[in-house]
Amino acid sequence: MNKLTITTGSWVRGVIVIAAAIALFLIRDLVLVILASIVIASAIEPAAMWAKKKGIPRLPTILGVYVLLGGIFAGLFYFLFLPLLSELSGFITQFPQYASSLSSDALFGTATQSISVAGLAGQLNNLFVSFSQGVFSSASLIFGGAFSFLLIVILSFYLSVQEDGIGKFLKVITPWQKEKYILHLWDRSKQKIGFWMQGQLLLAAIIAVLVYLGLLLIGLPHALLLAVAAGCFEIIPLFGPIIAAIPAILVGFGTNGMPEALIVAGLFLIVQQFENQLIYPLVVKKVIGVPPMVSILALLIGGELAGFLGVLISVPLAAILMEFISDLEKEKSVRLSEHNGSKA
Repeated sequence: MNKLTITTGSWVRGVIVIAAAIALFLIRDLVLVILASIVIASAIEPAAMWAKKKGIPRLPTILGVYVLLGGIFAGLFYFLFLPLLSELSGFITQFPQYASSLSSDALFGTATQSISVAGLAGQLNNLFVSFSQGVFSSASLIFGGAFSFLLIVILSFYLSVQEDGIGKFLKVITPWQKEKYILHLWDRSKQKIGFWMQGQLLLAAIIAVLVYLGLLLIGLPHALLLAVAAGCFEIIPLFGPIIAAIPAILVGFGTNGMPEALIVAGLFLIVQQFENQLIYPLVVKKVIGVPPMVSILALLIGGELAGFLGVLISVPLAAILMEFISDLEKEKSVRLSEHNGSKA
């Protein structure tokens, strides 16, 4: 009978692992900021590589990208978010009317009985108040506070402006025994992460514009709000378009009854087919390589644990994890083959 022996070294390693876990928990917000900065820097890297091929220095390129992104963000806030807030305010005002129309219908009445109209209206009103305080306050709310927002901007810029800045950072924090493998893993993952983020942003913008134009033609109220929601839900594979269509269909039903609800459903079906057959293959042609269900689970876990930043980093982290699991499987196959060969 084998005896279980616990050496001093085992105790020391156990204490170190526990201490590291506690330390990570205590500085989880900082870890989240660093991961978000790495993801943003990875999304900017393709632009820096393109500029390098054209002979353009890296520093002016990165500065130009950040100035452009800042201008886009400010422009979106004043020319999109403010009208969006106006529509959100109108939607909050009319929300009880839509809920009343649904609850009185035989088809939707049962489904809406458990919905607290006052609670939903209150949550929407809180969102309206939060985003109406200004561009910097809105950015701080999205990124988990003013300090986190500024830190993400500074760290992502620092990592982007250096040649292979993320690789150098990984060298600093990685044990030297694993340094070669971690850098190789990152090299395989970073291009996928950059193209995934760029592709998702472009895809969301295209879908939002198409839905907005379609809803305007139909004459549906709150077209801008519903179109932006459709663009945001594009990050969710498979189910995103379905979730985005539900509020639009309900607004159509609450406005002009079942005929308009069917017209809105038809619009979303056409847009989804157009996306599946044309937009997605062209825009997101360099896919990240994460199965849809894994992406959905990653988004749900990331959003639950860390809000918007968790959603931002969830799929890229899932991509790196998939690469790591693939490496483990390959190593296992190699060892199994060597083991079988030695037996023969």
